[in-house]
Amino acid sequence: MSAPTWNVEGVLVTDAVGRAAFATGIGRDPRVQSLAGDKPWIEEARSRRLQPLTLDRRGYAVLTVPLSEGDLIIFGRPPGNAVLDFLGSVEFAYDILEHVLTDPFDALTVVDADGFVRYISPVHESFFGLARGEANGRPVREIIENTGLDRVVATGKAEVGEIQRMKGLERVVSRIPVRRDGKVVGAVGRIMFKGPKQVEELSRRINMLESKVEFYKREAAALRDRTYGLESLIGESPAMRNLRANIVKVAPLEIPVLIRGESGTGKELVAYALHRLSPRRDASMVMVNAAALPATLVESELFGYEPGAFTGADRKGRKGKFEQAAGGTILLDEIGDMPTDVQAKLLRVLQDRMVQRIGGERPYEVDFRLVSATNRDLQALVADDKFRLDLYYRISPIVIDVPPLRARIDDIPNLAVTFLREVAERHGRSPPEIAPNALTYLMDQAWPGNVRQLRHEIERAFVFAENGRITAETLAQYDGSRAWPAPSFEHAHSRSPSGSARLKEAVERVESELVRDAMARHRGNKKRVAKDLGISRSYLYKKLGLSEETP
Repeated sequence: MSAPTWNVEGVLVTDAVGRAAFATGIGRDPRVQSLAGDKPWIEEARSRRLQPLTLDRRGYAVLTVPLSEGDLIIFGRPPGNAVLDFLGSVEFAYDILEHVLTDPFDALTVVDADGFVRYISPVHESFFGLARGEANGRPVREIIENTGLDRVVATGKAEVGEIQRMKGLERVVSRIPVRRDGKVVGAVGRIMFKGPKQVEELSRRINMLESKVEFYKREAAALRDRTYGLESLIGESPAMRNLRANIVKVAPLEIPVLIRGESGTGKELVAYALHRLSPRRDASMVMVNAAALPATLVESELFGYEPGAFTGADRKGRKGKFEQAAGGTILLDEIGDMPTDVQAKLLRVLQDRMVQRIGGERPYEVDFRLVSATNRDLQALVADDKFRLDLYYRISPIVIDVPPLRARIDDIPNLAVTFLREVAERHGRSPPEIAPNALTYLMDQAWPGNVRQLRHEIERAFVFAENGRITAETLAQYDGSRAWPAPSFEHAHSRSPSGSARLKEAVERVESELVRDAMARHRGNKKRVAKDLGISRSYLYKKLGLSEETP
């Protein structure tokens, strides 16, 4: 057997008044005996039980055991300075060691370098039916079935999270080698979890972590491809953080999603992010703009056609968008503009997952994930009998709302810098600097065209930048708002009764109506009005015709 790792350097036994009754080794040192006779020192030693002592620049661990009359004091040399640091820093070090060695929920076994048992905690002895200290000095394989502690001391390699069967029960254990001066002097074995319930809980948590890892793998793949992943949804405003969080939650599911938002908010980017982070990411993402399809071509585009189905048809026939999206995702953009007769056919496809081509005699089974997008109020369309209620419920079990730019004004600086960098890279030039007053100017605008309008304004500013710098004057020299309609509030009037009003005037009228309504709703509290409308207070004061000093 290997030598003990803790060397006893001396022993001192004192009587009731602190005089030396027996001494050996360092216990014969007058300084040590003087300490033992010092009442404050011995009282602290009895309280702490285990504490450090330094003599002649050598560190000792001192164990004090109170006797019926006097004390037994043992001086030892620990294997490392960390032990002395621990004893010196923690007054209840002895209690910690006592707890570790006797913890009923964490069985402990210690073997030496030859694989002989040096210590087994009481709970483990009870488990194996051993008397106190009965296993000490015996080979560990004679005591613990299926043990690997002897292997660990032989190889010096730790084994963590291993399943070990003992007395018909499975336990999760760790086996850690212990080294001194680079040489293995023993090993410690611990049961990490007590039984099947703990193992089951560990398994559940591992499965959850594996699911998260799989999701992040998909996200990383999307980021590598730079194909409309989460990185395209720029902004750290609460609205954008909430949007990205919703995408993360919804992406792994197979449930249809309806994306709602005004024109120019980035609904298509949300749809691509959902696809890129979904299990279908390796298949196709097929987009259909229902608003751009002529009514006569909607069915042939969506469902396809057989050869010779109609005049001008491809001789080989053609797959429809649903067949093209098999195994992947189909995005029905602007679904609110889909003709009502086509809505009925679309509903059948969503219910049965079967597509029949024009001129075909048999349906095709297709597997796809449906994502729809609209800037219309579908519920209002349902009320006006312009959209089927059953189709609405079929496409909208989950709804994701994309915030307008006015609801995330704080994101404008990040968006502006990103768009400027992109246009500069596209033209092989260095991006100009954006002056602070330019950012203030941008944040004070209404942005009825949302992010798309902002991108165009930045591209225009890139062209007209002077001396590598974009200022508020650069942005103001062309009034881009003339080219943009008001937000798609269907209740808003964008034309005068005569039908001759300019779009800019219509936008201003809509803004004034919104401000007036908000002022009434919040009883004139301008701070709340600005927050509700997603505009700066300076812009609100501008719309109200007030100065910022106005109370």
